[in-house]
Amino acid sequence: MTIAAILENKGAEVISVECDTRVREAVELLAGRRIGAVPVLRQGEVVGIFSERDVIYHLRSDGAAMLDWRMEQVMTSPAITADPRMSVLAGLSLMTERRIRHLPVVKDGRLVGLVSIGDLVKHRMDRIEAEAAAMRNYIQTA
Repeated sequence: MTIAAILENKGAEVISVECDTRVREAVELLAGRRIGAVPVLRQGEVVGIFSERDVIYHLRSDGAAMLDWRMEQVMTSPAITADPRMSVLAGLSLMTERRIRHLPVVKDGRLVGLVSIGDLVKHRMDRIEAEAAAMRNYIQTA
């Protein structure tokens, strides 16, 4: 199964911000939408990602003044991205290896989706449960 299949089920709506967005606005967006990260775009291309971790790290080191900074000053860059054809297992492996929780999905240089580690784990669990149910059914009807 690929990340594209997860996006088909999840939907393709992606909330993002531009490089010149103020941190304060992005924090409002994260809190208001109850999400953990947003891709940061420059002219439609993913140039970074901004997450709750970025807020915490910069508040600790730079204080509340960082809320008036622009995204490009605080985002994690470059963003680690995935191709829609990437397998779910490869996506999980990448996220685990790089210790990230959100993966922008990019096709032909453009953002087409965003998956979280929760999305990928849920997909794997659903698949494992379906396989177990099929095995139980097979054993009971054999």
